[in-house]
Amino acid sequence: MITLVNKDSLYNIFGVQDFDLLERAIDNMAPSLVEYYLSSFCDSTDELYFNKRDVEESISIGDYNLYIDYSKNIYLELISTSSDDFTQALW
Repeated sequence: MITLVNKDSLYNIFGVQDFDLLERAIDNMAPSLVEYYLSSFCDSTDELYFNKRDVEESISIGDYNLYIDYSKNIYLELISTSSDDFTQALW
C-alpha cells in the first residue's frame, strides 16, 4: 500500500525542515516510535499509482519505505506482511 503523505505534517512530527534531515532524525529515535508515527499516515484508504522511476531518494524503516520524488512529493509504502507470519509467531 502506498499513500501520499503531507510533507509538512511529516516534517513537524520528526522536527525537521526537509527530507535530507529526516533520515538523521529517524536514526536518533526508537524504531517502535518511528513506526507508530508512520502508521498514523496509513489510515487513509486512498491507494494511488506510484512510479518508482520518479524516486529521487528513499528511506527504509522496518515495514515502511518513504520516497520523495523529483516533484518533492513524499510517499509512504507499507510493506504487507501475511497473516500467516503473525499466526506462526504465536505458536
